[in-house]
Amino acid sequence: MTLNRFINGHVVTDAGVLPGAAIDVKAGLIVAISPDQKGGETVDLDGGWLVPGFIDTQVNGGGGVLFNDAPTVETIAAIGAAHAPYGTTGYLPTLISDEAAVIAQALDATDAAIEAGVPGVVGIHVEGPVINLSRKGIHDPARFRRLGPDLMDLLTRPRRGRVMLTLAPELVSSADLHALTSAGVIVSIGHSDGDYETTRDRIADGITGVTHLYNAMSPLVQRAPGVVGAALEDQSIYCGLIVDGFHVHDAALRIALRARPIDRFMLVTDAMPCVGAASKDFVLQGRQITVENGRCVGPDGTLAGSDLDMTAAVRNAVERLGLSVAQAAAMAATSPAAFLRLSDERGTITPGKRADFVHLTADLYPAGTWIGGTPIA
Repeated sequence: MTLNRFINGHVVTDAGVLPGAAIDVKAGLIVAISPDQKGGETVDLDGGWLVPGFIDTQVNGGGGVLFNDAPTVETIAAIGAAHAPYGTTGYLPTLISDEAAVIAQALDATDAAIEAGVPGVVGIHVEGPVINLSRKGIHDPARFRRLGPDLMDLLTRPRRGRVMLTLAPELVSSADLHALTSAGVIVSIGHSDGDYETTRDRIADGITGVTHLYNAMSPLVQRAPGVVGAALEDQSIYCGLIVDGFHVHDAALRIALRARPIDRFMLVTDAMPCVGAASKDFVLQGRQITVENGRCVGPDGTLAGSDLDMTAAVRNAVERLGLSVAQAAAMAATSPAAFLRLSDERGTITPGKRADFVHLTADLYPAGTWIGGTPIA
């Protein structure tokens, strides 16, 4: 049993925000939370915050490595280690559109990483290759393909962690979606030029998420609501938001937050190798990506992921969107846990759940990360 005392700050628990707390941890789980702050190892929050560990459903890379370049256990571990200092205690290494052999390697590597106990990895996000050419973003169209039997077999095999799949709903059938969701695949809309009606139909067929709302999808127009209109109208699916000042205008994000329940939004980074790396520029599938002042762009100026970390996403949500710290933290932890069907084990500071939490300073910069009760950054 380990007792951690957090004093002189704000502890965001499932029961509310406490001015301090003693948290008992055993075997990586929270056993009890008490206002009694006597004994144990003391952490002075110094006016800062203790919040649930962040869960990032879209992490392409970090620490100078890209998942597509080498989909291995070592790459997954390096990505997790790069993001942990910024409060990420759970993540999906994300593979952008690639060949079937690379997808298979990435799926197997994620299984192996979970079996090996790599801290934080809870599954994989396969973004593409079943996406629309007209909304390709930085994805390489030479790697796009339909959802044939071979790809379906890869995606629906039993896995150790969660499998999230981003696709364009106009390119799949109701039967396709039923096969995917029946196998436990979490399907999300992205890189889509689908119309409003098709998007609504596919949501009814079992799609439960929208990958980076607004970006790489048909926009809301007065007589053609598109994917964005269908997503904003729906009150149940989870929408990922990249709050970096580049991907989406702040006003558009604030409008979205007013249109739907806040607990159905997730903060995501869409992070590239530059996060946690000394050298920012990188190569993506043969194309040079330049990173300047936090903005990642390809040779033609197309946005290529982000240089965003989860603590910065939380801070931006508070400073740019007007959310409370507790609301922003829930979007970074509680909502993604629910989306990934992991609410029974993580996402809040609650007895019985994993002791994953993050210390943020008073001005919302990272000061410490615990995974399973062990300080790792």
